[in-house]
Amino acid sequence: MTQETVQALSADLATLTPAMRQYRTAKEAHPDTLLFFRMGDFYELFFEDAVVAARELQLALTARDKAKSVPMCGVPYHAAEGYVQRLLRKGYRVAMCDQMEDPKQAKGVVKREVTRVLTPGTALDPSLGAEQSNYLASIAVTGLNASTVCGIALLDLSTGEFRATEFSGANAWLQASDELGRVKPVELLYGSGLFGGVNLAGEAVEESSGTLEAIRTKTPLEAWVFTSDHALPLLRNHFRVHSLDGLGLAGHEMAGIAAGALLHYMRATKQGGLEHVDGLRYYERSSCLELDAVSVRNLELVEPLFSGETQQTTLFYTLDACCTPMGKRLLRATLLRPSSDLTEIEARLEAVAEAVSDLRRREDVRQAMNGLLDLERLLGRIALDSAGPREVVSLGATLQCLPGLLTSVKQFKAPKWSALANGFDTLEDLHTLIAKTIADEPPVSLADGGVIRSGVNADLDELRELSRSGRQALAAIEERERQRTGISSLKVRFNNVFGYYIEVTKANAKAVPSDYERKQTLVNAERFTTPELKDYETKILTAQERSGEIERRLFNELRRQLLDAAPRMRETARRVAEIDLLTCFAHLASLRGWVRPAVETSGLLEFIGARHPVVEQRLEESGVGRFVPNSVHLDADAGPSVLLITGPNMGGKSTYLRQTALLVIMAQCGCFVPAEQMRLGLVDRIYTRIGASDNVARGRSTFMVEMTETAAILNSATNRSLVLLDEMGRGTATYDGLSLAWATVEHLHDRIGARTLFATHYHELTLLADKLERLKNLRVTVKETAGGIVFLHSVEAGPANKSYGIEVARLAGLPAAVISRAREVLKLHERAESQQVREAASDHSPALQMTMFTPLSQRIVDRIAEIAVDDLTPREALNLLAELQKELKG
Repeated sequence: MTQETVQALSADLATLTPAMRQYRTAKEAHPDTLLFFRMGDFYELFFEDAVVAARELQLALTARDKAKSVPMCGVPYHAAEGYVQRLLRKGYRVAMCDQMEDPKQAKGVVKREVTRVLTPGTALDPSLGAEQSNYLASIAVTGLNASTVCGIALLDLSTGEFRATEFSGANAWLQASDELGRVKPVELLYGSGLFGGVNLAGEAVEESSGTLEAIRTKTPLEAWVFTSDHALPLLRNHFRVHSLDGLGLAGHEMAGIAAGALLHYMRATKQGGLEHVDGLRYYERSSCLELDAVSVRNLELVEPLFSGETQQTTLFYTLDACCTPMGKRLLRATLLRPSSDLTEIEARLEAVAEAVSDLRRREDVRQAMNGLLDLERLLGRIALDSAGPREVVSLGATLQCLPGLLTSVKQFKAPKWSALANGFDTLEDLHTLIAKTIADEPPVSLADGGVIRSGVNADLDELRELSRSGRQALAAIEERERQRTGISSLKVRFNNVFGYYIEVTKANAKAVPSDYERKQTLVNAERFTTPELKDYETKILTAQERSGEIERRLFNELRRQLLDAAPRMRETARRVAEIDLLTCFAHLASLRGWVRPAVETSGLLEFIGARHPVVEQRLEESGVGRFVPNSVHLDADAGPSVLLITGPNMGGKSTYLRQTALLVIMAQCGCFVPAEQMRLGLVDRIYTRIGASDNVARGRSTFMVEMTETAAILNSATNRSLVLLDEMGRGTATYDGLSLAWATVEHLHDRIGARTLFATHYHELTLLADKLERLKNLRVTVKETAGGIVFLHSVEAGPANKSYGIEVARLAGLPAAVISRAREVLKLHERAESQQVREAASDHSPALQMTMFTPLSQRIVDRIAEIAVDDLTPREALNLLAELQKELKG
């Protein structure tokens, strides 16, 4: 709150209205939120909350008083959800202060309380895509430097997915922040003081992890929330276990603390019982093919590289033929975490192969999933008490499809299919329960009535009949009383003041029975009531209210029964997602002619006639051409481990690099690949350094970013990794860049042995093929014609002897005068360089010429590695690079 608001709310209580005193109490309890304060049919916002909301939501800003000292704005309560979601997407937190009693029955000011705090990580966003997850993250950190331990917990409240992991050692913070950058949570919880006294918003931590900048909402919690005495008991109580070892947290205290702190936040923001959050899964990054945030971005696995681009550039879009929302989310998660378990990969590939071979059975399964809605999110809405009657009916319709799906899956015999079918819970009892309880076409809201099916509750049926037959009942009473009294003009009537009454004219007053009780005297008539009419009045006036109470009770009983079965539903949803993913892979393989990769434990990476899955699909959709297949052969154990690729811009070098990585990812996901043949020795990590980017705000130039990413590769790659480096060293002086690229290639070849594709314009590097026995030169081919050059997009053995940069510039539309002058300058430089080479040849042997860079190589690599040191600031790193540049020139 601003100082102005604090002063206004701290004014003498006597000067505030009762409603504003309520507002003051609620705002003081939730100062870091935008407070939506219910007043009648509107949610009102005051002071700076009103100013912010008016600006962000484009609302009219008014004032509560004539002096305009209290700014205010408001939104209709029935439309508030849309406005709240817009604020949440912008990173704001919102507190909902609701009326806790009926204003008509309230004595004095209506009682109000904050019923829920909505944040980007806790709100159910109806606009969230079926394939997207809405992660709330929590991070707990202890120790410094080599003893640092970072625990991370992730929760998608919409589905109940809850998992945690942990990192330790000198690079723990960098690994944890990279994991957060890969997952991209919408909100991050952290404890002040848990970073060696440095707050997460402080300079030291922010400089060491640029990936956190993308997380818009960072929510600090008190330090005691992240203690074992508080967080771990919360976790045990929630899952009703005596020990957390069964959840996989044995020896992972910080992961448990992060998870417990996250549950604390759920309770503090009043998110309900969280019955659908029924399990916690501990995972290790090393249990899958590791992809850092940079590689995920560069390879465009799930999001376009540049904002505003179409999703069609992503691998997820290309592979998304899933039939269910659960399958789409599993596909996305699998692309981000491909398996490194050979047994699991082979089981998936065998299941996909069987489905590929039988169109009828495959389509039976896919057709059986057509009626399946989002089982996980429907369950989530029920658990959070935000599901209406129609959502429950939708859940019932989804459950109705499960027996047919199981029958279809049982047609397959592969072990993976059998494992999915065995123990598959079709939840028929829950479908029957919903069908017997809820009407076929219920209203949107429970308050509208008519939700519970007739025959479920006798009292409810009687009350409904009473409401429906009210006019007939009144007419029957009227006719019976006329006959009993002999007064033909007797009438039974109703008004809001006296309720139900019998009206008799003054002329017939003497014929009124003794059991009539006078209620009102008029000029020309008398009004009476009877015990029967009193009973009927009580029934008819309370019938609707009592019907609503019974319907709410029955609906809540149904909700409780469904939540008791939440673990069963989540397990079924998991199996449905995997069935969907496998049949999706099989459908694509059959449709696009993809083949089964041979996956093994060797260091081999070989594919023949391979195509880039995304580019090929876009070419087919646009009808502008066909993709030119290429082949790769790498072997970390024997044979070439480094492929040095030269050739012109636009020739296809970057596509060739990305294609290699995408096929590896697809194969380790258990998917067939676009190639004639593929053999793959399991890859533990994929690293990419593709394209140019900078971070000026944090003092990092393009070259600095490039060197930092290269340092991360050189410090952590293994001989089972796949490294893709594109145009390394182009951000600095020519000889500096050439020297760094030369030294990096040698280090990858001699010390790491990783399977490496290194694309470059430094043709001098091709000399390394004569020096490094496991390096092979490749070039992308170009055809020269009288009218210019034609890119053939094929890769063949040997080095390129030209760059064709000027020709590419001509195709880009540079003025003819610039192109002509560039050719003249190029000839001058080529003649000068030729003279220097001849002079060097007279002084040095050919062997010496090829190794003239070698003495600098190891020193350069050692200096690059220093950039990755945890406590190195950007300024220190820039100074280091300046020293390196001076050393190279010397």
